[in-house]
Amino acid sequence: MTANDELRTLAPAGLAPAKLLHSLGLEARKGLGQNFLASKAALGKIVRTLELQPDDVVVEVGAGLGTLTGYLAATAKVVAVELDDRLAAYLQQTFAGCDRAQVVHDDILKLGPEDLLPTGTAAYKVVGNLPYYITSAALRHLLNWRPPAAVLVVMVQYEVAKRIVAGPGEMSLLALMVQLKGAAAMVARVPAGAFVPRPKVDSAIVKILPRAQPLASNTEEERLFSLARAAFHQRRKTLVNSLATGLSLPKAAIGQALEEVGISAQARAEDLSLNQWLRLTARIAPEE
Repeated sequence: MTANDELRTLAPAGLAPAKLLHSLGLEARKGLGQNFLASKAALGKIVRTLELQPDDVVVEVGAGLGTLTGYLAATAKVVAVELDDRLAAYLQQTFAGCDRAQVVHDDILKLGPEDLLPTGTAAYKVVGNLPYYITSAALRHLLNWRPPAAVLVVMVQYEVAKRIVAGPGEMSLLALMVQLKGAAAMVARVPAGAFVPRPKVDSAIVKILPRAQPLASNTEEERLFSLARAAFHQRRKTLVNSLATGLSLPKAAIGQALEEVGISAQARAEDLSLNQWLRLTARIAPEE
């Protein structure tokens, strides 16, 4: 779908999310972080960012009321995963006659592509409105799927989106985790009023292109995050101090390692780029 294509849906035309919930006698479950996207403009932005083709297979995380599901199924095949038993039952009934939409009642954190994709699927895409309370866990899980998705397009809280795409000077453990696995970019900010019920903060659409080949082995990744956790645990301290404390190493050894990989002794955890973290890991905690 291109920017000039009209947004089409296979979902039955009907009520807006607020009225639909009321007609079904349902309320959004706060415990599941449910805020349903009601903005057609935002839905269109998500669909167009996916750049769907007729032979695409899309895994939708948290299908909710099926609004996005219908737009996806108008172009591609969609496997819609929903944890809420009430909504899963509604979705199964709603899309019962649609051969391009499959509804799975399960927890995405317990599933892999082998559980969801048709046999022989060569490539797939992932999309979802991620509840705040599982954002980090869901991203880590989805980015570890093998084979990796061609693209992930996710809705997250705006402040979380800024952390995901952050560069040196504002880096975080979340940014390191995502950027180690793929290239991330913020597509659009989505106001709180675009959701039902209305959340307290704005959200944002983030596009992630997973790396076909990992930047680090599993062992190197574990060592990188061992260093990074020690540094970010005392993020206001310089790396010399935070790593010396966190790793129980002499400050002189940390300072020498930083100098050898071209990092200032005054640098803090948030100042380093992903590549600098990789170089520092190779120097301080080399893979055996």
